[in-house]
Amino acid sequence: MSTGPRYRVPFRRRREGRTDYRHRAALLRGREIRMVVRKSNRHIRVQFIDYDEKGDTVIASAVSKELEELGWTGSGKSTPGAYLTGMLAGKRAKEKGLESAVLDIGLREPTKGAVVFAAMKGAVDAGIEVPHSEDMVPSKDRLSGKHMKEGVSAMFESTKGKIGGAKDE
Repeated sequence: MSTGPRYRVPFRRRREGRTDYRHRAALLRGREIRMVVRKSNRHIRVQFIDYDEKGDTVIASAVSKELEELGWTGSGKSTPGAYLTGMLAGKRAKEKGLESAVLDIGLREPTKGAVVFAAMKGAVDAGIEVPHSEDMVPSKDRLSGKHMKEGVSAMFESTKGKIGGAKDE
């Protein structure tokens, strides 16, 4: 029953379906820096966040909107856009001395080849160690945009070169 003296109202973010507190607590207990990937209707946001009792601290961040300055005119929420955003955030984190992180995809369902794993692969290619399974990462053709319209693959390579800091595979 939702009435009575013993009923406890859940936290607001839990009621709104925005936070899974058990999953968050498990990530925080690991005492690792989190690589938080969030997808909106138009963009991808990648942040490297360290927990603090007074509030989380963002170490490095990138939003797919920033790729426009580097020549990317494709979709910010696409697989190549997510990869480039992850690479940009990973490069910024590497410059601040970050070596490793744990992936935090929030309430997203971990689906094989999902956009959040493309962002994670971008950060890994920038030099950040993130524990993952190669089965979940999209194929190289999808990461580079070969499945999209003509010219996206060339634009991807051009933007990737401007970001730099990628290790060769």
